[in-house]
Amino acid sequence: MRKRILVVDDDAMNLKRTRMILEKYYTVLLAESGREALKKIKYEKIDLILLDIAMPIMDGIETFKHIKDSSVDVPVIFLTASGYEDDVKAAIKLGAVNYLKKPFFPQELLRRVAKGLGEE
Repeated sequence: MRKRILVVDDDAMNLKRTRMILEKYYTVLLAESGREALKKIKYEKIDLILLDIAMPIMDGIETFKHIKDSSVDVPVIFLTASGYEDDVKAAIKLGAVNYLKKPFFPQELLRRVAKGLGEE
């Protein structure tokens, strides 16, 4: 059975690009906001989350805290622009498994996802 990856980003192009890279190997679900991601996590089986930090209304850190507070135990990899590294370091301390700077190379995304899933 294919692993299920939830990609959370408020930028439609980032969602499309990430899905194109991952869909050959994984089932990819998309969410355009933290709130949408929390709904999907509640009703879908998710094996790993790729979570953007900079999003309006509910940013990635707040979304991550809600995930941690829920009964769902799923690895999270943060996607970040270079200006948000302090937030990512804080998220790693809270339990995120990794982070990846945007823009990223497809091979690096696949490598980090595989590592986050314990496939490496």
